[in-house]
Amino acid sequence: MLVYVRGAGDIATGIALRLHRCGMQVVMADLAVPTSIRRTVCFSEAIRLGETTVEDVRGVLCADAAAVRAAVAAGDVAVVVDAEARMAPELAPDVLVDAILAKKNLGTTRGMAPVVIGVGPGFTAPVDVDAAVETMRGHYLGRVYYKGSPIANTAIPGLIGGYAGERVLRAPADGVFEPRVRIGDEVHAGTVCGEVAGKAMVATIDGVVRGLLQAGVTVRRGMKSGDVDPRCEAAFIRTVSDKASAVGGGVLEAILHLTGALAGVGSAREWQAVPKVVATAAASGLDLSGIEEFA
Repeated sequence: MLVYVRGAGDIATGIALRLHRCGMQVVMADLAVPTSIRRTVCFSEAIRLGETTVEDVRGVLCADAAAVRAAVAAGDVAVVVDAEARMAPELAPDVLVDAILAKKNLGTTRGMAPVVIGVGPGFTAPVDVDAAVETMRGHYLGRVYYKGSPIANTAIPGLIGGYAGERVLRAPADGVFEPRVRIGDEVHAGTVCGEVAGKAMVATIDGVVRGLLQAGVTVRRGMKSGDVDPRCEAAFIRTVSDKASAVGGGVLEAILHLTGALAGVGSAREWQAVPKVVATAAASGLDLSGIEEFA
């Protein structure tokens, strides 16, 4: 099963890991200059570096559909620069997942694949997608809506380590972002973490830099450009978040439900045993008319 994921940021990467580990082939599409924050757990980094590894799964940059097919056949996650999803018709995916997280639908429609899933607010099932998955932290995180929409964007970051909006680093001006720290660095309130147009982007809490835009990205004043984690757990820098994993589980549920991939299917071991059972029954003289097709 081939799944085309629009977006390759941290939530999209959590989705990709879930699907990849369940045996699905995954191709991810993003901008030529991604705006991902948690870059150590984003397959979008393959666009900048040529390849990247997230939790022992390799993502490789692919130039065309042939390269995508070769990458997924080799067991990698394919990453392409394809913000408009123009490559999707040629790849003919079984499932398309919109995980751009733009808080609105940027053009995804149900006709783009046999199954289309929207992640986060901006989608309504079964109008523009077949299912939508909740991204708001709390009771409904990861829930799949087959009718209806995820909770509307509140513009309030989720609570982590007792902090919400305080942990987010935002661009102080319009311009080109230049980092002054690295992901994984320990910072304190007042630490200059980046600059835009000569203005400092300053941390407001103590913690570890969990995410930061790459150098050279054009930003708008107030745009999310970094993230400080007050929990100071080094392992969290290299692993996808609880939120990304939960959303990935919701997407997996939606795919299995809508495709019927597991409907009426026993385990692989049970299916491998069928020919032997049929052969033994035939040797015993039993009438097997009507069931040979299942052998």
